[in-house]
Amino acid sequence: MLEGRNVNLRLMEKDDVDFVVQLRNDIDSNAYVSVKQISKTEAMKEFDNPTPLALITERTCFIIEKKDGTRIGYMVHWIVQPSKHVEIGYSMLPSERGKGYCSEAVQIMVDYLFLSKDIVRIQAGTDVRNKASQKVLENTGFVKEGIVRKSAFNKGEWFDGCIYSTLREEWKKPRILTKKLTH
Repeated sequence: MLEGRNVNLRLMEKDDVDFVVQLRNDIDSNAYVSVKQISKTEAMKEFDNPTPLALITERTCFIIEKKDGTRIGYMVHWIVQPSKHVEIGYSMLPSERGKGYCSEAVQIMVDYLFLSKDIVRIQAGTDVRNKASQKVLENTGFVKEGIVRKSAFNKGEWFDGCIYSTLREEWKKPRILTKKLTH
């Protein structure tokens, strides 16, 4: 488990699949994400085979929990070949947004990835309209690199995206992570 001040990240278990499916399928709470409805069966296949794409060598999903164990979101990271950069994505329950939990979870993940992987770059993308996600990334030291035109299809329209990144030399040392991943 990756422990922070207010939230923890733990590896996703089979018991979490229903929670993740519910969050991923909620069209209203995913206003800025290309929502592809997914069944529990499909999600279980993803869980059992977490690297479905040829260019992704590692894909790991974590559940974001409050200190009392309440699930409030999830975060995923994947390594893209051949550049070996890491990309992250995340989603929070609408009722838990705006409370700093997502920023803390992203910082925990950044700390963990730079401590455990020989990487120099972590990146994330967001819809240009998603100011809350941009604020999360900026709060955790990510730098906006630019706009990717018409990069996301959502609710029948194409939208521009923002690419953010943070580099190892900008990170320097852990900011939140209090314990390394345990099994």
